[in-house]
Amino acid sequence: MGEICPVCGLPKEICVCEKTAKEEQKIVIYTIVGKFKKKITAISGIDQKNVNVKKLLKKFKQKLACGGTIKNNELWLQGEHKEKLKDLLIEEGFKKDQIEIK
Repeated sequence: MGEICPVCGLPKEICVCEKTAKEEQKIVIYTIVGKFKKKITAISGIDQKNVNVKKLLKKFKQKLACGGTIKNNELWLQGEHKEKLKDLLIEEGFKKDQIEIK
């Protein structure tokens, strides 16, 4: 028998905590100017307790062919990718009306 989720009490294979957490979050995507006037796209509002942000960041970096990191509970990706990230977040299970682009 596999591991048991501490939140819902179901086995990890059928756990729905991450799915429900994705549907309830308010996510903001915005651009900031970093060092040497380079653009950085930041994603804030993703709950790191219920969503595996390292796995999510890795997918985004592969799909967008850019570098990225996690800073101050935000995902930072090199370059301007606001519209593409909105589409990728929807593909990952986040609700369209919960994602705001500034």
